[in-house]
Amino acid sequence: MTANESPELVDLFTTYTAGPNSIGSHLTRTAASDTADAPLIVATGTDFALYPGGGKPPTVEGFRFSTKGFKELAGISHLGPALATLVQLRKKYGAVGWRADAERLLAQVRRSREANSVELWRDTIAVETYRGREQAITDMADYTFAVTDRFLSAALDDESRLDAATLRGEYLEKGSAEGHGTIIHMMIATFFLTGLDISHRIISWFREQEIDWSRAMAVIAGKQGRPTAGVTWNTSSVATMLLGASGYQLPLERLYMAPHAPTFTTPPNGALSEVAALEEPLRQIWSNTRATVELGDLMFPGLPRYTPGHLTLPDISDPSVNEISEMPVIHGANDWRAMTTRLRMVLEDPRQLLSGSVTDFAVSQLVAADNDPAKVTVPGLDNVTYPTGL
Repeated sequence: MTANESPELVDLFTTYTAGPNSIGSHLTRTAASDTADAPLIVATGTDFALYPGGGKPPTVEGFRFSTKGFKELAGISHLGPALATLVQLRKKYGAVGWRADAERLLAQVRRSREANSVELWRDTIAVETYRGREQAITDMADYTFAVTDRFLSAALDDESRLDAATLRGEYLEKGSAEGHGTIIHMMIATFFLTGLDISHRIISWFREQEIDWSRAMAVIAGKQGRPTAGVTWNTSSVATMLLGASGYQLPLERLYMAPHAPTFTTPPNGALSEVAALEEPLRQIWSNTRATVELGDLMFPGLPRYTPGHLTLPDISDPSVNEISEMPVIHGANDWRAMTTRLRMVLEDPRQLLSGSVTDFAVSQLVAADNDPAKVTVPGLDNVTYPTGL
């Protein structure tokens, strides 16, 4: 107790608000006990855990580290931002180190091109979700490596070519006039493929659990991607996957974003002791939030109630629209304006996950296709072709 505090009023504060014996804590424990047999779903940045309730042990399904091909596709898709970074280093900051970085990247691009093959994608990386698309992925990667090699080589020979206009005209948009796939198409395709695979596996896993979604309690806990990202329903690709896995049956009001909630590490060798130990505190977080929400109707029944709803996505099909604050709606697999705008937005909007630019589109297509990836159109892959042998 400090000299400028009133012990009587501080005690009043702790009676309801603070401490394990407060009235508020009593409400939390009571609410948690009342929902102890309800299914609790917790998502971290790498895994989903299902606590069935009633004392049954949890189960865990990974979606990040267990994603085959994720790093390989990310390495290809990130070549666009990598070259833009080199332009920025040279033009804006005058950093002399850009040349060494460019040479190092060029060497890795050439190594990757030599390793790229149908057999690599089909037999080594072997992602079941990509089955039947291995040749198209190989061609897309080969084209990307070829034009990246040419751009870097030209820039190293003449550094004046390492500028924004040349980057856009001779790299990012190169090929659009000829009608074949571009680096921009490739970036959309690689992000989509990653989201497609993760979402397909998560939807399959949740279907096996036979969850009563009307009673499910869901918490997305901890950091999701970069420190400023993924903390709302509309900016979290994990929330997108979870809602899709429920067939959009999970009530949004039962899904809480909890960036400061405790998380577990990916269980080594199936050891679930750390996951199990967090069930009670995570149930209390959900129950405390829910119990406080329910006070609103009790105290203010005559006033408009809060109802969570999906945010209406802006439509940028009108070319006069030049500013947005949320992800634009995608009208189909050929809506390049919307999908390319999303690439820009995930860079500029710190709330967004960099890899989540088209995840919601992949999820919605999967749900409509009854979780069959073969029936989904992968934009930038299934609907374009990439020239090879360049």
